[in-house]
Amino acid sequence: MATFGAAANLNPNKSFEVAQPPSDSVSSLNFSPNSNLLIATSWDNQVRCWDIARNGATYVATTPKASISHEQPVLCSAWKDDGMTVFSGGCDKQVKMWPLAAAQPTTVAMHDAPVKEVVWIPQMNLLLTGSWDKTLKYWDLRQPNPVHTQQLPDRCYSLTVRHPLMVVATADRNLVVFNLQNPQTEFKRIVSPLKYQTRCVTAFPDQQGFLVGSIEGRVGVHHLDDAQQSKNFTFKCHRDGNDVYSVNSLNFHPVHHTFATAGSDGTFNFWDKDSKQRLKAMSRCSNPIPCGSFNSDGSIYAYAVCYDWGKGAENHNPATAKTYIYLHLPQESEVKSKPRAGTSGRK
Repeated sequence: MATFGAAANLNPNKSFEVAQPPSDSVSSLNFSPNSNLLIATSWDNQVRCWDIARNGATYVATTPKASISHEQPVLCSAWKDDGMTVFSGGCDKQVKMWPLAAAQPTTVAMHDAPVKEVVWIPQMNLLLTGSWDKTLKYWDLRQPNPVHTQQLPDRCYSLTVRHPLMVVATADRNLVVFNLQNPQTEFKRIVSPLKYQTRCVTAFPDQQGFLVGSIEGRVGVHHLDDAQQSKNFTFKCHRDGNDVYSVNSLNFHPVHHTFATAGSDGTFNFWDKDSKQRLKAMSRCSNPIPCGSFNSDGSIYAYAVCYDWGKGAENHNPATAKTYIYLHLPQESEVKSKPRAGTSGRK
């Protein structure tokens, strides 16, 4: 049985450590779309911002910039396309808008249950929020009420937008696909190709399909076009012998369109879905990785290492629990797709 021991190497990949991390587990990480500002939301009710300065491949400086508070744990975050405004939502059932130049945020969205996902859609100039109240809501920030409320089959667990494609993952393994040119009508509803609860979903960069990750150490690669269904497959990852761990995060590289997975086994890996191979397996950290994020040019991969409550409160020791946010600088060989050696078309 694999254990997360205090004596284990906390930073086996020799990543750069972010200064002044949150005091409780991290729930989301997001880089600004046009700078190296990094946002983290956490279970200590905080939203924090750092400025990440890179100096070649050998030095990264992290400067804490500012933070704001929610009344309860924060679960999700997103940037406006201006790269200077942050949205955050969580267990206080509201979404706050934080222009980084301002000291205080304003509440711009409300739900009847915790807010699990928030996305800014610049093509529509609307904020999208997904909640455990089984709704999606679209918000025009100039109006106090949502411009549209979309009922979901169950609680929203994850959602992804690459306009016009949106995929919403809910409880009970539903995957609801929308064409945002007609957002009030479901385009397609799919039962997850994975047999267990969905943890994360992310759309292909070309909008032709999506990745879905589950609690059972498995990722599904799914194409939307009926003629492309033969290209669908699933693969196992984030497993150690008979121990199976959750896939918590899926992120496409913004340049090479390969992707990273991060899991509760404490590892992150880089993959190429087109050649169906793992490009790089990173060393295992001593605690789970609940989330990860590439910066806008893919030169930095941020990931959090902390307890994810997957083994309950009885396995949480506040005296030794510590949260880390690390920055990995991917080498091109780790994230650039390459043909599979000695094979062609192998599944």
